[in-house]
Amino acid sequence: MARRYAIYDVFTEKRLAGNPLAVVFEAEGLAEEAMQAIAQEFNLSETVFILRPGNAAHSARLRIFTPAHELPFAGHPTVGAAVAIAEAAYGEANSALELMQVLEESVGPVRAAVRLKPGAATFAEFDLPRKPIRLHAQLDRQEIADALALKTTQVGFENHVPSFWSAGVPFVMVPLHDVGAAASVEFDPQRWEHLAPLAEGRLAAAYLYCRGGINHTARFHARMFAPGMGLVEDPATGSAAAALSGAINFFDGLVDGHHPMLIEQGVEMGRPSFIHLHLDIAEGKIASARIGGHATKVAEGELTV
Repeated sequence: MARRYAIYDVFTEKRLAGNPLAVVFEAEGLAEEAMQAIAQEFNLSETVFILRPGNAAHSARLRIFTPAHELPFAGHPTVGAAVAIAEAAYGEANSALELMQVLEESVGPVRAAVRLKPGAATFAEFDLPRKPIRLHAQLDRQEIADALALKTTQVGFENHVPSFWSAGVPFVMVPLHDVGAAASVEFDPQRWEHLAPLAEGRLAAAYLYCRGGINHTARFHARMFAPGMGLVEDPATGSAAAALSGAINFFDGLVDGHHPMLIEQGVEMGRPSFIHLHLDIAEGKIASARIGGHATKVAEGELTV
């Protein structure tokens, strides 16, 4: 049976930038083993399979695979799938449209808003299905610096120190002194696998971040390495940005109110990505959070499996 697929570049308004995503439509009948094999065939950071929802009031059910395993939740497949579903339903919009979707993921239902605009890349944002939580881990700054080929003085800034967070997928948050330190990282996957903690059944990935960015509008600059997911480096990681929101609020002590932030990632890979993060803080805690970005289709075709 032939199944339609499309390739979207996510967290970018430009083609051949951002994080590429394979979207497989009408995935009913595919066994889990087949989905994993297809994700390995595409060999992108993630492939998302769109299925009929369990609840008729919802828009779709999603299953998300890296080349190595299935994920309960991920940001760029959520944004990309929301955009793909909307564009498949409405095609080239003649006027601006705003849509609401509920996407069923293993982490739980995810509410997404989509904005289609004629002649422009489609934008989608979603409410975090889980608020970030801090996990326990013994993190040695010297070991982390060695895994990144950095000096210990380049790990950390202000009161930010390495910490362990998850909003559905676990990440070790590694603050770096500045953009220059981020650019000079030489990631050693063997050293990382030795030091990284386990949580929720998987090895934690490394999410490196610092203040500022190459783009003057960016509040944070980031890189993500995930040997446990079969990834060397990821150009945009929404689930990591979701986890990062916990570290930002914890270390920065955000005041109550609304905090919009732009995170840039993928710069060092030549695939700049821009993740929109919105935090609502009440009584010092994250009351709600949203992640969004643009996505643009770069290819489409049929799978013959």
